Amino acid sequence: MSARGGQGSAAALVFVGLACQEVGASFAVMLFPQTGPLGIVMLRLVFSALLLLAIARPRLRGHTGSAWRSVVVFGVVLASMNGLFYLALERLPLGVTVTIEVLGPLTLSILTATGAARWLWAGLALTGVIALGAGGWDRLDALGVLFALGAAVSWALYILSSARVGRQFPRLDGLALAMAVGACLALPFGLWQAGPVLLRVDILALGAAVALLSSTIPYALELVALRRLPASAFAIMMSLGPATASIAGFLLLGQRLSWLEVAGIALVIAASIGAVLAAARRSAGARHPGPDAEEPLSEPVG
Repeated sequence: MSARGGQGSAAALVFVGLACQEVGASFAVMLFPQTGPLGIVMLRLVFSALLLLAIARPRLRGHTGSAWRSVVVFGVVLASMNGLFYLALERLPLGVTVTIEVLGPLTLSILTATGAARWLWAGLALTGVIALGAGGWDRLDALGVLFALGAAVSWALYILSSARVGRQFPRLDGLALAMAVGACLALPFGLWQAGPVLLRVDILALGAAVALLSSTIPYALELVALRRLPASAFAIMMSLGPATASIAGFLLLGQRLSWLEVAGIALVIAASIGAVLAAARRSAGARHPGPDAEEPLSEPVG
């Protein structure tokens, strides 16, 4: 297979992964009447943890106290990121929720950048957020926006935490252990909100489907794609998450957006792509180190 063909197939894997994430998020929204957002968070984290632990079979001995503290912090971030995302999703359209959430890694990228261009991308993102509001603040539940902003902050913390855990644990071990911590934290909240509904076989099956579509399948596809794609190209494709979320919300949930909201989403995507390209220029000539290096793990929340 040619290099161009390999990159084309890798790009297709990334887009399939994005589609799976948003289909999983749409399934989660459909389950809210039965489980509530915290119930589906618990199901997603529990099934994701079980799958990752079975795949990674992490070694429990031989790690320092600092490494275990990093895993616990990472697990707390995972639980809060997913919880806040689904609490926002209960009140906001899928595309709007993902767009606000993307502001977390975008802001982190801008803050760690240098040069005047970063203010251009910050201004573009701010304009996008204003356009989202101009599309109808009356349609955007205030508490939902706060939850989405909390998810954005958690995603930025996720990037920092995952990079640290990736340095201290081999391959998927750190993510699997952190996911188990997150599942344990989510368990009492999920049981409190969903209660005996969680004993239904159909609900458990749909919860497992959400975990597969939102976490396991996308992560597996991204690992394969990262072996063939430059990091900058991969990050640009991941920046299209708000667009795929808006399409999924429209097709699966009947969520329509005004033209101003669509424009706002487009501006945030443009700011994300611009920030990624600026970062790529700063590190021009550096080869992508592959999934085993000190790269943040890509565990999207959608």
